[in-house]
Amino acid sequence: MLKRLYDWMMEKAGHAHAERWLFLFSFIESSFFPIPPHPLLGLMCLARPDKALRYGAICTLASVMGGLFGYAIGYFAYETIGTALLKALGLWDSFPAAACYLREFGAEIILIKGATPIPFKLLTLTAGFIKMDLFTFIWASVLSRAFQFMLVGFLFWKFGRPIKAFIDKYLAWVTAAFLVAVVGGFFAFTMLAGNGARKSDVCSNVTTIQSR
Repeated sequence: MLKRLYDWMMEKAGHAHAERWLFLFSFIESSFFPIPPHPLLGLMCLARPDKALRYGAICTLASVMGGLFGYAIGYFAYETIGTALLKALGLWDSFPAAACYLREFGAEIILIKGATPIPFKLLTLTAGFIKMDLFTFIWASVLSRAFQFMLVGFLFWKFGRPIKAFIDKYLAWVTAAFLVAVVGGFFAFTMLAGNGARKSDVCSNVTTIQSR
């Protein structure tokens, strides 16, 4: 199944409307879709390294727009759509801590997320729920997303073919490493916030909502 998904992503990278697929995946991944756009971005950059920066910009723009959609879900429809999404994506247990720490640290958490595999959708839904300042959310999201996608674009532009050959040969290992990185990202997120975050009112509010 994993190999089929990888081949399917490769097929989209060579599609006539590849940029539209890239925009779509980047948009929906920021709010509810579980598969990140990085594989498609990397393959497209590999096929057309001269367009790597363009592809990175498409990902950044679409991801921020998708993040605003996730923010709207958390703001206007948390108890219906938001709750269902968090449970379906396996992020339900992480939500209370995310709400506390995002309220406490704000833009810092979103910026730090850009250097970790913490799911962006968790932060977008949470930011809407706690009614984070919209301007702060937007500029922090732009910087965070640009860091990730422009870096991927650059790496595949610079070292594209060796990276592709490695992924083709060691796909299972690459996937396992990514999963380990995700777990490590959550752990780092929790430890960082736990060192300085106070138990604010939003913590008890979230716990109350989850226990309903």
